[in-house]
Formats: sequence, C-alpha cells, structure tokens
Amino acid sequence: MAVSGAPDHAIVIADSPRGYPCRHCLCFAQPGERVVLFPYQSIPAGHPYSESGPIFVHAESCDRYAATHQFPADFREGRVMRAYNSKFDMIDAEIVGDSEPEPVIEKLFQNLETAFVDARSVTRGCFTFRIQRA
Repeated sequence: MAVSGAPDHAIVIADSPRGYPCRHCLCFAQPGERVVLFPYQSIPAGHPYSESGPIFVHAESCDRYAATHQFPADFREGRVMRAYNSKFDMIDAEIVGDSEPEPVIEKLFQNLETAFVDARSVTRGCFTFRIQRA
C-alpha cells in the first residue's frame, strides 16, 4: 500500500472533477480528494492481451459500488467496451460515444463467445470495470 512505501503505489491529490475514477465506488474523485494510484492487471499474465495498467481508488474509505445491475452514472460517457472470450482474447470492441452504453453491451453479449466485457477509458485506455455474462 502507498502509506507503507510500496514502490508501485502513490498517493495523488485529484485536481480535476473527471480525471480520477475510483475503481471501488465507481465514482470520480473530486478535486482535493486523495486517491491511491497503482498498477492493476485486468487480463492475467500468460495471454496475448495480458497487461498491467494504472488505476485509482479513493485513499479514504468509500462504499463499494453496489448497483451491480446498473451502469455507473459517472461512466456513461467516454468509455470503450471490449469483449473477451473465456481465453482472454479480445474478440470485439465498440466506443460508447453519445449513445447509451447498455445497447452496446447487449450487442457485444449477443456473440455467444463473449465471456465478459471490460469498460475502459476511451482517452487513456485504463481499465474501469468488468461486466460478466449473466
């Protein structure tokens, strides 16, 4: 953890209202709030799409996102949805622009090979959250 001096963790102070998405509560940290920046491996090692990328979580306690059947309000725009199969291969992707994310997700899951869809930042490419096939 950042406080204990882990070299790959850093405490950052949010300086913009939409630049520091917390991956725990699925809300943006607000200016002045402290967040922990650290690497997260969304696709495990040993696969062609394996990667580790930076994510943020609030440094102070926040409630875990609980509305698991609703798309998080803070992330309805500026996301790309990437569909993966059970072997962690990316099989499709679509940008959620001015459209609603739910139809994009439903379209990706129409492919029976889709095991999960990762929501990622369209500008930075950072992992935001994962949607599992029901």
